[in-house]
Amino acid sequence: MSIIQTTEPGEATGDVAEIYADDERTIGYVPEHTRVMAVNPEAYRAWEQLIRAIASPLGLRRYELVTLAAAQGGHSAHCRLAHGNRMRTLIDEEQLEAIARDYRHADLSAAEVAMMEHAERISTDAPDMTEADAQRLREVGFTDREIVDITLAAAARNYFSRAIQALGVAVDVPPGLSDRLRGALLAPL
Repeated sequence: MSIIQTTEPGEATGDVAEIYADDERTIGYVPEHTRVMAVNPEAYRAWEQLIRAIASPLGLRRYELVTLAAAQGGHSAHCRLAHGNRMRTLIDEEQLEAIARDYRHADLSAAEVAMMEHAERISTDAPDMTEADAQRLREVGFTDREIVDITLAAAARNYFSRAIQALGVAVDVPPGLSDRLRGALLAPL
């Protein structure tokens, strides 16, 4: 239970009802983080627009991998579970479990590993990042635009993760996750 009072799904009206309905349509339920963030529906909609602007040029697979790594660095069980669940349509469960446990040894491309390392570092050590961090991404083929998009995706995940953590949002376990995948996503961060 969060520290914020939220509107029950059956009692929501206006923008909040629309936000809830979007989650019902796309994931089958309204997670607590949606309920809390929808207390300010204008900010929630702006957040969604920001994520679309970042994710679209990256592509869904890259965006979700960056998000998973940033959530790992930021110790966000909320986001690891939510985005691990979303990744089930992009990656088979066995590889997804391997990625969740140790993406460096999960049969990803060198570019994907470098991108995830960059995202995780943003969550743990952003003030000490230098040109060398960007150069590592260039060496595996990323353009400056892609480096900016990877950085924005990781930084945005940190914003959202920190907000829901600070507001005491309970961790929702998405329905349908296997015990093994849930365990991998929740392994000590």
